Amino acid sequence: MSTENEGNEGNAAEAAPSVPPVPADAPQAPPEDTPPAASHPDETVTRQQPAAQALDQPPAPVPSSPDPATAQTAAYPTNPQYAPPPPPQSAADAGWPPPPPAVPAYAQGAHGGAGGPVWGPPGATHTPEAPRKRGAGGLVAAVVVAALVAGGIGGALGYWAADRNDDAGSTTVSASANQQDLKRDPNTVAGVAAKALPSVVTIEAQGGDGEGGTGTGFVYDKEGHILTNNHVVASAADSGQLTATFSNGKKYDAEVVGRAQGYDVAVIKLKNPPESLTPLPLGNSDKVAVGDSTIAIGAPFGLSNTVTTGIISAKNRPVASGDGNGGSNSYMSALQTDASINPGNSGGPLLSSGGAVIGINSAIQSTGSSGQSQAGSIGLGFAIPINQAKTVAQQLIKTGQPVYPVIGATVTMDEQSGGAVIADRGTGGTDAVTKNGPAAKAGLRAGDVITKFNDTVIDSGPTLIGEIWTHKPGDRVTLTYERDGKTATAEVTLGERKGDS
Repeated sequence: MSTENEGNEGNAAEAAPSVPPVPADAPQAPPEDTPPAASHPDETVTRQQPAAQALDQPPAPVPSSPDPATAQTAAYPTNPQYAPPPPPQSAADAGWPPPPPAVPAYAQGAHGGAGGPVWGPPGATHTPEAPRKRGAGGLVAAVVVAALVAGGIGGALGYWAADRNDDAGSTTVSASANQQDLKRDPNTVAGVAAKALPSVVTIEAQGGDGEGGTGTGFVYDKEGHILTNNHVVASAADSGQLTATFSNGKKYDAEVVGRAQGYDVAVIKLKNPPESLTPLPLGNSDKVAVGDSTIAIGAPFGLSNTVTTGIISAKNRPVASGDGNGGSNSYMSALQTDASINPGNSGGPLLSSGGAVIGINSAIQSTGSSGQSQAGSIGLGFAIPINQAKTVAQQLIKTGQPVYPVIGATVTMDEQSGGAVIADRGTGGTDAVTKNGPAAKAGLRAGDVITKFNDTVIDSGPTLIGEIWTHKPGDRVTLTYERDGKTATAEVTLGERKGDS
């Protein structure tokens, strides 16, 4: 039995951070006429701001639109205020040229327009109406009135201009109708989005108990595998229904191939995949630099095929997330981006400016508390580096279960310790340092404080676990630790743990 707490902490010493962060949980898809039930709250921890908001929680209900007939009726006067036509006159009596035509009263602000005469006869006065009550139909009324006023002004101006200069040409310049002008360079955001959108899907997960949500995924290979977050599909993993809808509206049933709670990665497969599948190209997240442009695609609050842009704000950001119930924790050394990411973006691709996938959008930082309604983006989003996600996906497709690298020691989750402290006891009262495990062979003991993992500074247990999980079993790493006020280093060959325990 493993004594690792890397993903399955359970006792007080291994409790989640005091202000846990949250991953991007999918907005619920509740039955019609039923208020949406929140999916499990995910948590996200960073060094500086541990509180985070799940990305895939259900959006707030949208208020029903006003009755179009009622709104349009409000836009027009009940009794049109048109003056009766004047008696016929001869041309000599009327004079030439005639004055500009009078504009109906509604053009003088009678229905939401500005006060004062608008192209009316000289000396015309205007009595402003009592303030109109603003309501749901106000937009419709304003649009209609604006069109009428513009029509009246345009008619009078057009008549005046034609009378003064019949031969004057238009001073406007028309844009070229050349179709070439409508094309977008492949390296622009529009070009990247146009190429990537057909390979991004909106995932709907419905569990057997009625719980579910909406998230995002993208085509991983031509066999129909879709890469996404574990928390997007967890509700339908054992029993339930999964569907994936492409940007062209075509929907396919899917099933879970494998999922890794610790990594928050899952692979699903379309049951009857189309032959025209185009996998998104995978980039190299190790080569990403702070300041690089990013493009995120997903279904924020259920709005499928949404594209947002930003930059890489930071790399190797330690983020811990959980299901809100004290278990199923996941850890990542994340890419941080300011691209707008909201609930529903979970599992979607974070692209480079060239269109390659560099991460899987997973979590956001939020200023909201658990008692508030679900918050949106504040410019702090986190993505699982694609190099790590690719390794996990290959494991899941091959064996259906994840493989985790481990050091063979249980560390505390205290963020104020100045490092990752090896606990006195492991889970269930077992030894904190596994006998004959990697840490034991390297001479580590309970109470040692690990302060560096290779060249990365370690400030807490979650940070250490996130760094360990960016590697593979068998990798040789250097741990710097403190014992009795002295600093020492140890060479450790990472072991492995199969499956989520």
